[in-house]
Order: sequence, then C-alpha cells, then structure tokens
Amino acid sequence: MVKAHNFNAGPCVLPKKAIESAIEAIKNFDNTGIGILEISHRTPGWERIMAETEQLWRDLLHIPDNYEVLFLGGGASTQFFTVAANLLNTKAAYLQTGVWAKKAMKEAKLFGEVVEVASSADANYTFIPKDWTVPADVDYLHITTNNTIYGTEMRKDLDVNVPLIADMSSDIFSRPIDVKKYDAIYAGAQKNLAMAGVTIVIVKDEKLGKAPREIPTMLDYRTHVEKGSMFNTPPVVPIYSALETLRWIKKNGGVETMDKLAQKRAEIVYGEIDRNKLFRGTAATEDRSLMNICFVMNDEYKELEKEFLDFAVSKGMVGVKGHRSVGGFRASCYNAQTIEGCEALVACMKEFEAKH
Repeated sequence: MVKAHNFNAGPCVLPKKAIESAIEAIKNFDNTGIGILEISHRTPGWERIMAETEQLWRDLLHIPDNYEVLFLGGGASTQFFTVAANLLNTKAAYLQTGVWAKKAMKEAKLFGEVVEVASSADANYTFIPKDWTVPADVDYLHITTNNTIYGTEMRKDLDVNVPLIADMSSDIFSRPIDVKKYDAIYAGAQKNLAMAGVTIVIVKDEKLGKAPREIPTMLDYRTHVEKGSMFNTPPVVPIYSALETLRWIKKNGGVETMDKLAQKRAEIVYGEIDRNKLFRGTAATEDRSLMNICFVMNDEYKELEKEFLDFAVSKGMVGVKGHRSVGGFRASCYNAQTIEGCEALVACMKEFEAKH
C-alpha cells in the first residue's frame, strides 16, 4: 500500500502522538475507566486539562498576564461578528486579502462603520497589499495573517498606530509572534492545532466591556472570562486534541523550531515549483505562504492538470487539489507536515515531469 501524505488545508495533518493520545483518552480518560467523550467537564481531571492547555498557550506564545485566553465553541467564522460585537464602538478598518477577510468585514458592518484600507481582490488575492494607511480614528485594524485559499501570508507582526486584531486561524503556532502588538487574536483550531470544534481567542483585558451596546450573553467575552471558558459545556475533545498538539510543539522546541521547519518545508516545495517546467506558483514571491503552497500548471501544460492530480493521488498525495477559486494544486504544510511528505511531493512532481 502506498504511504499517504496529508496535504489537506483543514482539517489538517496532526502529530501522530497527539492523535494516538486522543484515541487513548477517548477510551479511558485520566485512568477513570470512562472515555473523554463521556466525562463531565466539571471533574477535577478536566479542570486540570483546561488549566494546562491555557498555560501552554501562554508559555509558547509568551502571552502577557493582562490578556485573557478563551476556548470557545464554533469556528473562527463566529468570531467575525463576535469580535465586532465586543470591540467595535464606531468604526473599524479591515485589510481585505482574501475570502475570510472579506467575510469578517461583512459581519463587522452590522456593528458600525467599516473602512477597507486596501484589497487585492482585483488580482484574485495573489499578493498582500502594500503602502496603505489606517485612519487614526478607527477602533481597530483587522488583518488575516494567512490565506489558505490563495496561498499568501503576513509573517511579520505589523507596526500600526491603532489597535490591531488578527485572524491567525491557519498559521497560529507556526512562528513567534509579539502578542503585545495585538488587542485580540483568534484562531479556529482545525488548520494548525487540533480537530475542528474549538476556537481560541486571546484578548486584552482592558478592551472588554467598552462596547456601546448590549451583547448577548454567549457573545460577550466577559461571560467566558468570568467562567474560565466553561459557562457552558466546552468542546472537550477538540480542546484535548489541542492540548496534545501543544505538548508536542513544546517538546519539539516551541514556535521557534516550528518556524524553522516551516521555512525548510517551503524551500523544498517552492524550490521544485520554480525549477519544474510544468508548474508555476500563483502568489507573489514576497508574499508566499509557508502554510498553504498554491501552484498551477504553466499555460502550455494546462491540459495535464487532471493527469497530474490523478498521478499525485496514486502516489499517496492526499488533499492536493487546489481550491476552486484558484484551481491547480495546493500543498498545505502545517506544523505536523513532515519533511518526508514534502520530499515525496517533490519526487512525484519530478517523476511526472520526466514523463512529459
């Protein structure tokens, strides 16, 4: 049987150790004889899991004490409106770099004025806009640091003169970040951390309770701060799988090591895309994502697209079909993606080239 290499964009490849530990916990959690699917979230064992998971977030990302870390149900899309409900008073600015940024902006308009500072939509989001300015009177600037569909990424923290909020769903824990530069960060877990079902929010304490509106209880960040993310039953299995991934990240050198590995994986795959006569990358070179590597056939070989996809699948490449908005191919190289997997993809590309 051909070995499978998982390049899915999300849910995504996870560390084998994290998967194995989650399977064991489903059978028998904390030596209770009861699986994690069945336990009460009020048991001391689960409270310990919540505390360790939060502490690992704080340790790995160096989150200051004046920030809260919340574990909430629903995907990151629920934060498009929750962020605005809690933090938009009158006006917010959005950098429009892809589908998810556009959707976040749409939801924010329900709560106040929204200014689009720049957009690369006209170029099908193949680059991150440069040389834009932020109005000084906005409550915050919202950015999406990585774009899974189009393969662009902002890998450096911005220096701006207004509060900064970031959707880091697909590159969280892939590099060091300076949390102090942000008022809030949120991330759905299924792109680089865990199974789907939990979204993590990091938010500065002093920003809470300032919105000029009544906020529904479940949307109010203060509700979850006061109850330690257990106002209602939390998504226990996704949180547990996140904990196991965080343990793996810590054991393997933290986000500094994850950053080095991300760069190495990208060098391997982009290097072959740029060398191989059949392929070309879709994103501007300076904005290429290290998480989601998007590429297509060169125009003169366009008719070979389906043939290559079928060939890649036969070689064990899973999830390499590009999003319909871009076409072609997408190799998602999240933290748990192996160098071996990237080298296998490159070998596949070289073998296909040799046939043509």
